[in-house]
Amino acid sequence: MEPHLLHPTNLRFSTSTSLTSATYSITLCGEHAHKRNPTIHCLHLSKRSSNPSLKAKRELSRLLRTDAAVRNIEKKANSNKYNNLWPKAVLEALDEAIANNLWESALKIFGLLRKQHWYEPRCQTYTKLLMMLGKCRQPEQASLLFELMLSDGLTPTVDVYTALVSVYGKSGLLDKAFSTVDDMKSVSDCKPDVYTYSILINSCTKFNRPDLIEEVLAEMTYLGIGCNTVIYNTLIDGYGKAEMFELMEDSLTDMIESGSCLPDVFTLNSFLGAYGNCGQIEKMEKWYDEFQLMGIRPDPKTFNILIKSYGKATMYEKMGSVMEFMQKRFFSPTVVTYNIVIEVFGKAGNVEKMDEYFRKMKYQGMKPNSITYCSLVSAYSKAGHMSKVDSILRQVENSDVILDTPFFNCIISAYGRAGDVRKVSELFLAMKEKKCLPDHITFATMIQAYNARGMTEAAEDLQNRMITNTENSVNPHMRKA
Repeated sequence: MEPHLLHPTNLRFSTSTSLTSATYSITLCGEHAHKRNPTIHCLHLSKRSSNPSLKAKRELSRLLRTDAAVRNIEKKANSNKYNNLWPKAVLEALDEAIANNLWESALKIFGLLRKQHWYEPRCQTYTKLLMMLGKCRQPEQASLLFELMLSDGLTPTVDVYTALVSVYGKSGLLDKAFSTVDDMKSVSDCKPDVYTYSILINSCTKFNRPDLIEEVLAEMTYLGIGCNTVIYNTLIDGYGKAEMFELMEDSLTDMIESGSCLPDVFTLNSFLGAYGNCGQIEKMEKWYDEFQLMGIRPDPKTFNILIKSYGKATMYEKMGSVMEFMQKRFFSPTVVTYNIVIEVFGKAGNVEKMDEYFRKMKYQGMKPNSITYCSLVSAYSKAGHMSKVDSILRQVENSDVILDTPFFNCIISAYGRAGDVRKVSELFLAMKEKKCLPDHITFATMIQAYNARGMTEAAEDLQNRMITNTENSVNPHMRKA
């Protein structure tokens, strides 16, 4: 892999670049981005464009134009001669890459941005990049980006530090997350706030470290930072996912007794998801009724949780009843709803019922996504319907659906089980074209497929590539060019 802007040798560029005021800037969150509502982009269409087919074509056209723009700017990022490009083109390409979590493209484009004569370093830009790297689980890149920001002469803000805490927390690097919070406390006007601590608590619950949660809460009390609804909901959700039900219910009691925080639909969904996911259906239904008595009304996510829980417990009649109830209450099933139902019947081996809901989904004008196709491929493969897997692959190739590594892992596994190693190899190459990085599951699946066909040499080659890939993923951009 080629080194990106965050290679250590590139850090020196910032100190020798003459910077002038920038005329343009990306639309970014403010100094406390987490306290603002996200910007909603509205697309206004005339009555003549109400045709769903026409809308889909226009959306596809927009996506293709956007993708072409990002690729065009990304190509220029590999050259040193483009240092006075049109600001709008560079900034929009960066914004699109960040919005779509294309972290490698985003870092390349950011490197190009820093070379422009009109570039001016901004904390908001770094914050947005760090947030993206957190979603993409790239803590090493985030560390280097933070160093780059310091070399640009910027003083980190609360938002920058909080984004860095989030990156480490999401990647399970809790020591680094706590260390970053300690760094914040040593900087004037940069003290951690309630949002910073909510991220820290969420990370602790996600990685099953309840012992650290008590430490965080004690520190909050010492600093005079009280728990708000977000903190309580984070605790409840985390304890629920860890199946620590007593602590979950205690947190709800504390929330109500605080007098300043009231349970909401997020609290409801956390309770239902916690009990439903582990098959405690009676408790799930009991708490649904309890929250109804509190005056908390369900939302579409609530119904999706109920459908998934009933489906997992093979209570298909109740699952159908929830869908009927949704329609009566004018809650239209979403793509997520259909994905859940398709997955439930697929795992149960009921391909006919699964196909029925897939047809309903398309009939209602809903666009299947990578998750939908994963469930379909998995079910068809287990049922031995490889012709249907072929059909899904053709559908995907002729659509603008955004594919990801789990989809390729799923379909590679399907053809691997069927013994079609030629198709397995083709799909592995297609992953590169779609910029989907293979993971340990990809390699393990392919190695198993090759060994099953007696292709030991090819399997050994993949084994070596998997080892190299693992080493590179530890710190892919710290290597020499």
